[in-house]
Amino acid sequence: MNIDIKALRKKLKKELDKDRYEHTKGVMYTSACLAMAYQYDINKAMVAGLLHDCAKCIPNDEKIKICKKNNVEITKIEMENPFLLHSKAGAVVARKKYDITDEEILHAIKVHTTGVPNMSLLDKIVFVADYIEPKRDKAPRLEFIRKMAFKDINKCVAYISYDTLHFLKSKKGSIDPTSEVTYDYYKEYIKDDMEVVTEEKVED
Repeated sequence: MNIDIKALRKKLKKELDKDRYEHTKGVMYTSACLAMAYQYDINKAMVAGLLHDCAKCIPNDEKIKICKKNNVEITKIEMENPFLLHSKAGAVVARKKYDITDEEILHAIKVHTTGVPNMSLLDKIVFVADYIEPKRDKAPRLEFIRKMAFKDINKCVAYISYDTLHFLKSKKGSIDPTSEVTYDYYKEYIKDDMEVVTEEKVED
């Protein structure tokens, strides 16, 4: 597989605001680094990272329309918080607007926000890259999680899922049930580290 990254970037840049495009570049390059670390196809990882937020700047009502038109399931939480639909809508946009046909790339875009149980390596690469890219600076213990990303990606997914859920619960934010199911699946990878997890948990 060899998609023209330069052409894709030029096209995408017109659709995103400046901050989102900068974040997108960070995720693309971080995905490439993780792909090298885990011996995955670098070009595919870069494409998935580049397009992961391709629907982010689309108005929320349009995200809903895109999903409905393409028979994409919308949960109650997503309907109440349509910004959460950018990943599902993004998979549709990547296919139809950016001519991506690789199902693994499309799936990685679709699940990059919540994750899912038993993710593919590309799913995990984009999920992690989105959290740790260089411009991210708000999440707790980022230094620890960034190191873990290149040591054990499954543990990294578990830590990210744990911290995200803890943060959302502390702020009484909306929680997609898929995020909880994802953590329930991956927490097995850190069951022997739970003392570390709870000691270094997100501060309320």
